[in-house]
Amino acid sequence: MQKPIRILLQTTIPTTEDDWSIDRFSLLRDYLASVKDEAGNNLFEVTARDRESDAEGNDPILSNLGESNFDELWLFAVDVGNGLTEKDHAGIAAFHNRGGGLFATRDHQDLGSSICTLCGVGVAHFFQTRNLDPDESRRAKDDIYTENISWPNYHSGRNGDYQTIIPVAPIHELLKNPTSPSGIIEFFPAHPHEGAVGVPSSETNGRVIAMGKSKVSDRTFNLAVVFEWPKDADGNQLGRAVAESTFHHFCDYNWDADMGCPTFVSEAPGNTMKTEPRALEDIKTYVRNIGLWLANKTV
Repeated sequence: MQKPIRILLQTTIPTTEDDWSIDRFSLLRDYLASVKDEAGNNLFEVTARDRESDAEGNDPILSNLGESNFDELWLFAVDVGNGLTEKDHAGIAAFHNRGGGLFATRDHQDLGSSICTLCGVGVAHFFQTRNLDPDESRRAKDDIYTENISWPNYHSGRNGDYQTIIPVAPIHELLKNPTSPSGIIEFFPAHPHEGAVGVPSSETNGRVIAMGKSKVSDRTFNLAVVFEWPKDADGNQLGRAVAESTFHHFCDYNWDADMGCPTFVSEAPGNTMKTEPRALEDIKTYVRNIGLWLANKTV
């Protein structure tokens, strides 16, 4: 029997009840823990935690991640720019350099900008004051309804609703869903102000696999970028990586708005993630695919 893929789900803030702490990703955690292979064995072994700090201010797990037995890090950057220390970055880099799979996501404006210098995947995340979008025309508000949130803030729909995604050809294996009528994933959870991801011109090993479309401006924007690098001169294989436009694709509140949200969320929620059965099935399939693909397993 093969050992389960060990996944660390980690936020970049300490446990805070009225914020996007790891408990607000419980549906994701529980789903991953429930996935089994054809023999009935668990595919994934999941550890979910918020950021902690040792005496020097470093996270004891992230700063030593290269020496851990984890296969994947799913990092939810929910901080305001200070969620990772230099030693945390070094630990994640060591993990990535030894082949660990890396998933990193954030949200609007500068929320989660501690990851913009993260090894490999950080270059794909564009913020308002750090690592700006190379397309200057995109440095402007999209969501005009939530006035206290600025760009990048693409409006793909209400929390609790789904959005119809635009797969980018050739279809990446992360978007395959054999139970869908089209054979591919069609729906992601929506969010009123998604962040920005892309592939800088200096990066030749990444590509956009899916786009969304703003319900305000009709402008398309990138939802997910994947990276796969060749072996280095010494034969070492860097881990695969995924950059996602917003952590709200994976939040309890965006899968089921009845799960609740922090009090600072002001927008009225929707409910089409619950009324369209294929929507939740699609995001769960996408999650499963990410877990397998990052570990170099067949999706």
